[in-house]
Amino acid sequence: MSELSTLARPYARAFFELQNEAGALPAGQQAVDAMAAVVQQSEVARLIGHPAVTSDELVGLIQAAVGDALGASGLNLLKVLADNKRLALLPAIAEQYSLLKDEAERRIEIEMTSAMPVSDEAQSALVAALSKRLGRDVELSVSVDDSLIGGAVLRAGDLVIDGSVAGRVERITQALTA
Repeated sequence: MSELSTLARPYARAFFELQNEAGALPAGQQAVDAMAAVVQQSEVARLIGHPAVTSDELVGLIQAAVGDALGASGLNLLKVLADNKRLALLPAIAEQYSLLKDEAERRIEIEMTSAMPVSDEAQSALVAALSKRLGRDVELSVSVDDSLIGGAVLRAGDLVIDGSVAGRVERITQALTA
C-alpha cells in the first residue's frame, strides 16, 4: 500500500496545485473521487492493463462514467495516467489529494474508537480541545468497540494515540516478553 501512495503522491500533488491555484479544491476532490470510484468497479478494473484496450478507450470510458464532474484538469490528469499506464493509482491519488486538501484547509479527520458510548457533550469538549491543540478544524467520528475494555483509541492519518486498557495490557505483555 505504501508503494501505491509513493507512486500516487506526485500525481496528487500536481493535480492539487492546479486545483488550488484555480480555487477549485472541492471540484478537484469530486473529480478524483469519481474517477477512483469508476476504476474500482470490477468491470473497469479488468480493462485496465488489458492489451486489447487502448488508453484512449479507457479515457473515453471513464470520462463517460464520470460526466461533468471531471472538468478540464481532471481530464488532463486522466489522460496522463492512462498514457503512463497508471489508472490503477486513482484510488490512492484521491486519498492523497484529500490529505493535501485537508492540510490546505487546516482541517483534520479524527476517528475515535471508544470502549463505551461517548456523550455528545464529551465529543464536543474533545473536538474543542483537539481543535485548540492542533490549530485545525476537527471532524470527529466515533465508534464503539467493547473489546478495548476501557478508554479510547484516536486515529488521525498515521498518528495513533492508544489510551485503551487493551492497548496498555498489550504494551505490558510485550515489555514482559521482550
